[in-house]
Amino acid sequence: MTFPWQSFLDEPRVPVAAERRRWDWLLVALVVVGATLEATLRDDLPLPVLSWLVTVGLSPTLLWRRSRPLAMVLIAFGVAIGVDVGSLVAGAPAMEMVSAVWFILLPYALFRWGSGREAAVGIAVILSGAVMGLVVGWTGVGDAIGGSAVLLSSVALGVAVRSQHGARDRRLEQAKADERVLIARELHDTVAHHVSAIAIQAQAGRALAVTSPEASVQALRVIEQEASRALGEMRAMVGVLRNQAAAEYAPQPGVKDLERLAAAAASGPPVRVTLTGDLDGLPAAVDAAVYRIAQEAVTNARRHAHHATAVDVRVAGGDDRVTLTVHDDGEPANATGRGFGITGMVERAALLGGTCRAVPRQQGGWAVEATLPRAVPQ
Repeated sequence: MTFPWQSFLDEPRVPVAAERRRWDWLLVALVVVGATLEATLRDDLPLPVLSWLVTVGLSPTLLWRRSRPLAMVLIAFGVAIGVDVGSLVAGAPAMEMVSAVWFILLPYALFRWGSGREAAVGIAVILSGAVMGLVVGWTGVGDAIGGSAVLLSSVALGVAVRSQHGARDRRLEQAKADERVLIARELHDTVAHHVSAIAIQAQAGRALAVTSPEASVQALRVIEQEASRALGEMRAMVGVLRNQAAAEYAPQPGVKDLERLAAAAASGPPVRVTLTGDLDGLPAAVDAAVYRIAQEAVTNARRHAHHATAVDVRVAGGDDRVTLTVHDDGEPANATGRGFGITGMVERAALLGGTCRAVPRQQGGWAVEATLPRAVPQ
């Protein structure tokens, strides 16, 4: 059975981004000035010299409260406990310097930056110091409750700030992961498609170089076009990643651009595109998704469909949805796995509230079927 506090104890120390030493030195200077004025001006301060020495002597612990929170707590509260024990044994009055209020910054720092185990050890020392201070300098129930509330507030604030920053860091990491997935999908759907087309055309050109020089020239022409498109899309993506304000972003291809898939088929099975129904006024996301899914499906058919004679792309627009079907008539194929392309198609459809599946056909070849809503979910 897991110990209830195990997750707390396993908390690692929070990395310190910046020490901000300039402000820490200013804080130490304020403590020194405040303690000096208090020791000089207060007539009712017991043991003013010792009180000043302890308050000022321990103030440098503020400089390392972020990087070494437990060590600073042990030093500061350990010395305070020793002084209180000495006062109790000697029968001397307890130190009551208002300037020592800076001590509450150490519990905050411990729970803000320390690990779970450091916090567990440190809180025991802090509570021991608080109890010893109440015993030596008892002034009533009201003061005891007030002091305890201040101490607990410092601890609670440290936990709250740590939790808030942790949640923000997790959101940032999730956003980075989402961006990586998006970039990977766009690379696969754009650049990888063009590279695949270049590879197919190069193979066809080499095979036809001897028997049909004209076909080789046509293959080189297609390679040049695909390479130019890949270069343009790569430049657009680099511009987005660099966040250049002056970057020009090419419009995303959509349903009306599906004829490109047929035009680019200089070799391999021909692509037939059929558009029916109402396809005007589609949201940009849906329009682009239809094109990208069809593009990936056609690329897969050209690369993997054996002895296929045609690839059919059909898009039908209805009142509330758009249906895309891409199938080839190649040899029957068995599903042996799911690559990045199919995963990307399914994810694109799911993000828009639709569905997509790629399955082998009984007549032979593969079929990709996607259904997307006309209205993008908010």
